[in-house]
Amino acid sequence: MSRHILIAGASVAGNTVAWWLGRAGFDVTVVERAPAFRDGGQNIDVRGVGRDVMRRMGLERAALDHGTGEEGTAWVGGDGRVAAAFPADGTDGPTAEMEILRGDLARLLYDAAREHSTYRFGDRIADIGQAGTGATVTFASGHVERYDAVIIAEGVGSATRALVFPGENRSRWMNLTIAYFTIPRMPDDDRMWRWYNAPGGRSVSLRPDRHGTTRAMLSVQQPPGGEQDWDADRQKSWLRDRFAGAGWQTGRVLAGMADTDDFYFDVLRQVRMPRWSAGCVALTGDAAWCATPIAGYGTTLAITGAYVLAAELIRTADVPTAFAAYEQAMRPMVEDAQGVPTIAPRLANPHSRPGIRLLHAVLNVASRPVVRRVTGKLFGGRSKDVDLSRYDDHPPGGKQVEPRGRPGGGGVPIVALGGVGVIAFVAWRRASARAAGRTGRMSGSMKR
Repeated sequence: MSRHILIAGASVAGNTVAWWLGRAGFDVTVVERAPAFRDGGQNIDVRGVGRDVMRRMGLERAALDHGTGEEGTAWVGGDGRVAAAFPADGTDGPTAEMEILRGDLARLLYDAAREHSTYRFGDRIADIGQAGTGATVTFASGHVERYDAVIIAEGVGSATRALVFPGENRSRWMNLTIAYFTIPRMPDDDRMWRWYNAPGGRSVSLRPDRHGTTRAMLSVQQPPGGEQDWDADRQKSWLRDRFAGAGWQTGRVLAGMADTDDFYFDVLRQVRMPRWSAGCVALTGDAAWCATPIAGYGTTLAITGAYVLAAELIRTADVPTAFAAYEQAMRPMVEDAQGVPTIAPRLANPHSRPGIRLLHAVLNVASRPVVRRVTGKLFGGRSKDVDLSRYDDHPPGGKQVEPRGRPGGGGVPIVALGGVGVIAFVAWRRASARAAGRTGRMSGSMKR
């Protein structure tokens, strides 16, 4: 008899779990509170073991074909001149080979998963009661159903997680506020991810997509102040005030923000859960371990974790045993990705013009081919990634596509930038100390 599984959230993680379990013969239902499938979202990438999972699903080629076409990353000054550039040439860097919009990837997974799963949009879990070996779920629509297991694959602020694990999340705030939205494309927009820093810890970036528009991002480096709880109008007003006169193409971005229909705003924080399961309910994806975009590994974690969770449920009929094996396999990878130092956003978003100049100078050095090969080795590997060979009894779903770079590489671009920033910070401190020493000597000479 097939097991009945409920998945909360038609996300990247949720759709991946649904694909594997549905394909294995489970009776899978996915509940999503949105009234229809959501195609929106900004640039994400899939690296390392995440690509291995996509390959096993037979979706790697399709994901590459649906890529954004981004050709690399460039840091620019107020006049648009490039200060440092990292082309997407197969080495680990800010732009991955598999660079795709969140909605495009989720759509690929959803279209494949719904062949074997039932989707229920416009509803949500209102209550979960556990007794015996299953869970009784009450939906907001009033329906009550029994499941052998419930998987929560919602976002960082998952309401369903709070039902089962009240008060257990210990958020780690990353001191960075980010807004994403889509704006009209201009004739001079190229295929690079252009990143502009302005004083005050502000940054503006523009990225290409495959839909004839441009993806914009505004970020402010500061401690959290509850801005994530404001309504969208107040958030936009705050951004307009903070970015007034910031330079480069900020005026265009702010004008586009007024008319966008996909505005997303968040104060970044990691999800830190002491456990990912309770009885027959488990967490996965951002609901379990959100590492934030700073880590640059969130989508890879979502796809990998979903695959491992499904594989363990397929291997054993005992749900708690499967959940325990899933957590044991994924914990090291997640903790490694969450190890981003909280100073990294500060280093990547200098607050002064001298700091921006220093950052650009260091990035310019780091972008040189010889140095890139060294930093690629330093920041590209992920030694604690899950060893997928333990699940080789799940045959690949399609033809393998060889990546241009190292197949096992799992670059973490913002962490790498943070590492470069550490070098810049040390250099700045040394320069400041030397300058202070010279000033002290000059002052002493004048006194004498």
